[in-house]
Amino acid sequence: MIRRRNFLKRLSAGAAAVSAFTSRSLAKSTTKPIVVSTWEHGIDANAASWKILERGGKALDAVEAGVRITEAEDNLSVGYGGLPDRDGHVTLDACIMDENGECGAVAFLEGIKHPISVARAVMEKTPHVMMVGDGALQFALDQGFKQENLLTERAEKAWKEWMEEAEYKPIINVENHDTIGMVALDADGNLSGACTTSGLAYKMHGRVGDSPIIGAGLYVDNEVGAATATGMGEAVIKVCGAHLIVELMRQGNSPQQACEKAVRRISKQKNAKDIQIGFLAISKQGEIGAYSLHPGFNFAQYAEGTNQMKDVESFYS
Repeated sequence: MIRRRNFLKRLSAGAAAVSAFTSRSLAKSTTKPIVVSTWEHGIDANAASWKILERGGKALDAVEAGVRITEAEDNLSVGYGGLPDRDGHVTLDACIMDENGECGAVAFLEGIKHPISVARAVMEKTPHVMMVGDGALQFALDQGFKQENLLTERAEKAWKEWMEEAEYKPIINVENHDTIGMVALDADGNLSGACTTSGLAYKMHGRVGDSPIIGAGLYVDNEVGAATATGMGEAVIKVCGAHLIVELMRQGNSPQQACEKAVRRISKQKNAKDIQIGFLAISKQGEIGAYSLHPGFNFAQYAEGTNQMKDVESFYS
């Protein structure tokens, strides 16, 4: 027979548990949309994403619309106007991932201004995750994408100047010209992400970095959070960077702690002092984390009606 005092204690504990659950549920249902993206071109990209998020749109639609802005800009950046490889080819990589774990990617794609939309088409219209090279191009054309010359006069001029010495040496923070990673949390509490790039300027023809690789340049787990990467892709691939961060968050780390632990792991690589890596993450609750290997990395955040740049602390400060 349960004594009255013990019964009341159990009843009180049960009521507290119900109250806590109700509070957590309410917090999730009132979560405001947030979008974050790497580097200064994230400001314009975020603005396009916010137009979708503020009216209750899906995070997936928001991240695609956002990075398309950067892909279309002629500023030695992603997509149109991107700096070519050492043979003069503008080759593009992109991936996208939604709240259901569905994903699509393209790599070594030429002549298509919006590789992120081709990546989404791979996700939604094929049984595959990644398509590359001529096959990706043919698929894009079959889907109605327009083929065009993406090597602008400005990018070609920069390439020809580089060819005079043809010295290949990574330059820290040059990534702010060739990559945008974006993750968003919509009003329904769902996460999605996108990453798109023209890759390292003057790379070897055929080189592919982390940006189109699910789990390296981008990863989304709708139960936990999402992360994206920028910087020297080879270093990110070696630690499965974005997936590592999300799994660290699953283990109880905050997005900030997870980003810092991932960067510290990369700092052990032999060339860490000569390259830049930046990670950006968001939790299911809307908490943001960012950290880089060297100073200079920043990101754009749009939340509660405000779009602003934020500087990031680094391992080598």
